[in-house]
Amino acid sequence: MLVDSHVNLHGDRYTDDLDEVLTRAKAAGVDAMLAISDQLSSGEEIEQLVADQPHMWRTVGVHPHHAQDYRDLDAQTLIQLAQGPKVVGIGECGLDNHYEYSPREDQVPVFRAHIDAARATGLPLIIHTREADEVMADLLEEAHGQGAFKILMHCYTSGSALAERALALGAYFSFSGIITFKKADDVRAIAQQVPLDRIMIETDCPFLAPVPHRGRRNEPSYLPHVADKLAEIKGVDRSQIDASTTEAFFALFQKAERPK
Repeated sequence: MLVDSHVNLHGDRYTDDLDEVLTRAKAAGVDAMLAISDQLSSGEEIEQLVADQPHMWRTVGVHPHHAQDYRDLDAQTLIQLAQGPKVVGIGECGLDNHYEYSPREDQVPVFRAHIDAARATGLPLIIHTREADEVMADLLEEAHGQGAFKILMHCYTSGSALAERALALGAYFSFSGIITFKKADDVRAIAQQVPLDRIMIETDCPFLAPVPHRGRRNEPSYLPHVADKLAEIKGVDRSQIDASTTEAFFALFQKAERPK
């Protein structure tokens, strides 16, 4: 089996064919998925989406792009939302200094609220970080000094220094279809660097479709292409990737009940 550790199936991109998308995922061996919250206003739709899917779970959180819309977000709000059905993680949250759709001064306190919620609930923190390596590493180390929390560096494309500092905090890493892109040597180098037992895979659909589907709307059935490339990078059999990435997911997301 494979687990897609990061899907964005809510919204209008899958309105017309979500059932077919889920059927194709199952046929491709993707037996479990984690549906990610981009903002709190998406919560009800995501809850409904996963409700009837036995091996699909969800998170609560605010993407840094939307931080300016949630300037007053506090940890207690996230903690309360995390009590909802099938919530197994906090996020996606973090820092994005590339697009800066939200000002940096809004992103940091909103991210800190997520950290506090992850520590309080014991749920993993799903982190988006872009062009913020040193600030992210400093912030995580400072926060860990106040009390440990679980970390997943989602769709990792940052540098080796941040990877090393996050690994020292016990972080897991997820790699997407980017590792199949021709010019993504730096990302493949990080995937080689991270221990296999700390790696999981994702589509981040509908974005970042892997080769040979690059440029199309992404979907969970494309996840095997990511697994194939990771096996090549690590120099192991594909079956080992299936097993290790699945084990990593359930080791980190302990509230998610593993399919029998």
